[in-house]
Amino acid sequence: MRVVSDRVEWRTSAAAIPPGGAVTFTLRCGGRAVAGFLIHWRGGYHAYANRCPHRGTPLDLWPGEFFTADGTALICATHGAVFDPATGRCTSGPCAGDALTPLPLRREGADLVVGCPTP
Repeated sequence: MRVVSDRVEWRTSAAAIPPGGAVTFTLRCGGRAVAGFLIHWRGGYHAYANRCPHRGTPLDLWPGEFFTADGTALICATHGAVFDPATGRCTSGPCAGDALTPLPLRREGADLVVGCPTP
């Protein structure tokens, strides 16, 4: 982790997340903790706040378990809402039409760096 003014960035090696894998982390953003997760899906990486737009609960019931059984979508363990992994849009369930909060993600060499959400 690296502090940039009041903002903390989280980083990991891209090789540490296998295809279909996920990892959780916590950022310090503007004096508050923001739980997040990073997924490796269909050759790309995506980062989101770990907060369902329906009730604000974390998506994963067990740490790092975000994908449906067939690995094609993200699922909220609390209410069963289903999300598109590439966009974070809720495609079915109690939050249909809403979306997960994306977190800024960039690649620096072999590393992935996640930042705080934009206000």
